[in-house]
Amino acid sequence: MSSAIPIQNGVPRDSWSLPPMASPSSPVTVSPLHSYIQSNMGATRPKALKPFAVGEIKLLILENISQEAVGAFKKSGFQVDHYTKAWSEEELVAKIGEYHGIGIRSKTKITERVLQAATKLLVIGCFCIGTNQVDLVAAGRRGIPVFNSPFSNSRSVAELVMSEVIALARQLVDRANEMRQGTWNKVSKGCWEIRGKTLGIVGYGHIGSQLSVLAEAFGLRVIYYDVINIMPLGTAHQVESLGELLSESDFVTLHVPELPETINMISVKEFAQMKTGSYLINNSRGKVVDIPALVQAVESKHLAGCAIDVFPSEPGSNGANTFNDQLNSWSTALRALPNIILTPHIGGSTEEAQRMIGIEVSTALGRYLLSGATGGAVNFPEVDLRHISADQENYIRVCHIHKNEPGVLKAVNEILGNHNVEKQFSDSKGDIAYLLADISEVTPSEVEDLQTRLSQTKANIVTRMLT
Repeated sequence: MSSAIPIQNGVPRDSWSLPPMASPSSPVTVSPLHSYIQSNMGATRPKALKPFAVGEIKLLILENISQEAVGAFKKSGFQVDHYTKAWSEEELVAKIGEYHGIGIRSKTKITERVLQAATKLLVIGCFCIGTNQVDLVAAGRRGIPVFNSPFSNSRSVAELVMSEVIALARQLVDRANEMRQGTWNKVSKGCWEIRGKTLGIVGYGHIGSQLSVLAEAFGLRVIYYDVINIMPLGTAHQVESLGELLSESDFVTLHVPELPETINMISVKEFAQMKTGSYLINNSRGKVVDIPALVQAVESKHLAGCAIDVFPSEPGSNGANTFNDQLNSWSTALRALPNIILTPHIGGSTEEAQRMIGIEVSTALGRYLLSGATGGAVNFPEVDLRHISADQENYIRVCHIHKNEPGVLKAVNEILGNHNVEKQFSDSKGDIAYLLADISEVTPSEVEDLQTRLSQTKANIVTRMLT
């Protein structure tokens, strides 16, 4: 793997930050504390770090990622190749060797084989919540941190769930489809207000807790189940078991990650525990629900309906007749069910969510490439240092990714020992360890020597120098 990052223009890490909420013409109130810090604590401008042995950094951005991210990368001097569709494994293997960073959503798969071909790859950005489309262990072994956006689409998903609760309770999809066919079918049987009903939330994280607040505003009673004890919001109540939640809830909504223990966590046994006439909503991960068992539960009228936004296998791109029995053998049976809402994985597909995801993940990638910071990385130790000031000349930042083995820090510090180490921080996660160190009074020839010596240590994975 190349240890030098090609890039033309360095950008201060502080420029990779969220834009201010106020416009330039809007009045901005500065707190007395902030004013005091600025005037008395010597606030300094960060130095624009750039990688040693500079060139041009190339990013591959796939799957119609927000233009906010693409624009930010281009503005910073990165070369960006942007494609709206997902790439297959074969396409990635053929092209990934050209790129130093890649941005994807949920459809592109970064496998071990792809990573073997990614000889220059330094960082991966998942512009979504999930990261199961990336071989995280293999990426970590190669010194490639993976960043995602776990919270930016929480509100969008929570609002979608509430719309589905109401639509299922009122059979809105069936009535709308009938009207499109010219059928007037004004009925009230099996149609309900949601006020006073019980919503059961499986997984009380950022989405589940936001949903809890929205649901209570509609008059729903909220219970939730989670594998850890979590303080409730409002009057929500945590139950002891999944079975207890299923048996009490009129609506069950799932908000869990895809893990070995969550695959088919809702199957024949769990459907039998649900109330007759209840509803299931899944906007989490496609493999969480046993779909054939769901079809049986709705066909038998044990469930009154369901809303599914995620599926075990999903089409690689938009298009007619792509969600079919070749993709999932049960798709025809699922589509034929009454009072069912099927959507193409749109839980986070709002303008607001995609903009925030674009900002969050592009910020993380930019900070890593230009300052070495790994805050928020899902497969890496989270390491950061305060910035080097613009007036601190001949300072460099050492970014040393290595195997988590005894004796490594001793060897590294022996190499750095002849220099003044201004600040240093190291942490580990599993088999991977990461050290950042800022060193002063270093000449260009010494930078090259340090990089060579650190790269030759037996536990080295990737060593970068930012100057």
